[in-house]
Amino acid sequence: MLDILPKTAEKFMLWPWSKIEPYFNDLALHPMEVASIAGWLADWSSLSQLVSETYHRLYVATTVDTTDHQAELRYQAFLDGIYPLAQAANQKLKEKFLASGLEPDGFAIPLRNMRAEAELFREANLPLLSEEKKLSTEYDRIKGNQTVDWQGRELTIMQLLPVYQDPDRVVREGAWRMAAARQLTDRQAINDLWHKLMYVRQQLSSNAGCANYREYRWREMLRFDYTSQDCVRFHQAIEAMVVPAAERIYEKRRKQLGIESLRPWDLNVDPLGRPSLRPFKDVGQLEETTARVFNHVDPQLGDYFEVMRREKLLDLDNRKGKAPGGYCIEFSAVRRPFIFMNAVGIHEDALTLLHEGGHAFHVFESAHLPYFQQLQIPMEFAEVASMGMELLASPYLAIPADGFYTEADAARARIEHLETIITFWPYMVVVDAFQHWVYENHAEADNPDLCDAKWAELWKRYMRGVDWNGLEQEMATGWHNKSHIHQDPFYYIEYGLAQLGAIQIWRNARHDQVGAVAAYRRALSLGGTVTLPELYQTAGARFAFDVETLAAAVKLAEETIEALEHGIQRV
Repeated sequence: MLDILPKTAEKFMLWPWSKIEPYFNDLALHPMEVASIAGWLADWSSLSQLVSETYHRLYVATTVDTTDHQAELRYQAFLDGIYPLAQAANQKLKEKFLASGLEPDGFAIPLRNMRAEAELFREANLPLLSEEKKLSTEYDRIKGNQTVDWQGRELTIMQLLPVYQDPDRVVREGAWRMAAARQLTDRQAINDLWHKLMYVRQQLSSNAGCANYREYRWREMLRFDYTSQDCVRFHQAIEAMVVPAAERIYEKRRKQLGIESLRPWDLNVDPLGRPSLRPFKDVGQLEETTARVFNHVDPQLGDYFEVMRREKLLDLDNRKGKAPGGYCIEFSAVRRPFIFMNAVGIHEDALTLLHEGGHAFHVFESAHLPYFQQLQIPMEFAEVASMGMELLASPYLAIPADGFYTEADAARARIEHLETIITFWPYMVVVDAFQHWVYENHAEADNPDLCDAKWAELWKRYMRGVDWNGLEQEMATGWHNKSHIHQDPFYYIEYGLAQLGAIQIWRNARHDQVGAVAAYRRALSLGGTVTLPELYQTAGARFAFDVETLAAAVKLAEETIEALEHGIQRV
């Protein structure tokens, strides 16, 4: 029966549930035997991939144009009429497979995941999960519509970012304050949305018999290899080893700028008064230069990126009505990645494309795995793929005549990148610790005013070195602007852990770039078939939370910054 399934998600997405359901039923009735298990898993994979790709394509349509009402209706119709029913049908297939006792080759980790998912599954949660995704779309709509009138032009908040690099402090302060004021006008709307999200998440955890939403989410995210206490240990290590390093960076910047105190609008301007880094003029040049960089890292990776260019799997420019942020998403049926971002011409855009390119390479490298269930990659390693690529590509930012920069500007860009890595870790702690507090104290956190207070408390503890005096309201509502808190709860510690893994890969590449890239690609090719620590080990790193590993990473970053500042380019 499965041989007459549509070959593409574009056709499949036109099907109502009444046409899809018989395929699930056929799989549920099929005998489960050793001789037929490979074919049965292949059929289940084909069906799952079509459902997944349909969901992702409909979601993408709502982000590339948040004003497209028809796209939103199609997405919501899928969430109401297909998604929960497919989830319930998949649950029956998981139970059937688990009951068979069969374990095909390469399926130990997928089976572990299925057992956890089957234990967590509650049919009563299906409409709640759909509602949560709708609320996520509402958050995108609110943020995507935030624009300001800057010097007679309507700009998105993202399009203001280059102004923050203006050497005129008055100009960049004006832009920063205008953006902050615009964001505050949506304060009530986001608070109202927060109440709805908190209710849904409370119900999800209650229905599943979990003590709180953190426990529910931990199990949902299949976090087998570390606990919430490990996160706290990582927070403590960052406070001990990284917060002082970040303060050193901020103090150096303050002195270079010659100002009494460092303010939020002083963080993006070049502290030595040099013109802002402008790595590209338009997204066409961004694509072309990035392609050359990837080709220097590894020719096969360069070929993968060319596939994405040919098949129009990139949406890179920023525009009004486009959802904020950036992501790489997989179209599972065709085993292709799609990259979405908001480029405005600054160095961070080049880094973002390198980052999302790492995610895309994960899709290509793991595409050989036969079953959909083997592609459930832990995000703690998925982010190693992306952050590792940022660092593996860093020696090639100044390819003669073909790169983003001159040698001098490339060194400057690398310094900024390494400093950003150090200053990011404390921010990551604020985001992660905030969410631990929220879901351990659900009743209190349902009050946005108390959320503001907790965010401010964490900010003052970890984000030392920048003066927010007189900006207490803007600081306290910073959680409104972090999409992960609203759309992907607890998905942020991954960035901190993965950054530590990525630096270890980069350390290896400093001595053997070819060998480090080969190890990186081997790890990506494993998909989700081995444990998280094994993925790190294959890539040449250690999955760690401890002070010692973090201290070594900070030391390497600071030493490299110093060498680059003294004109030693190839470090």
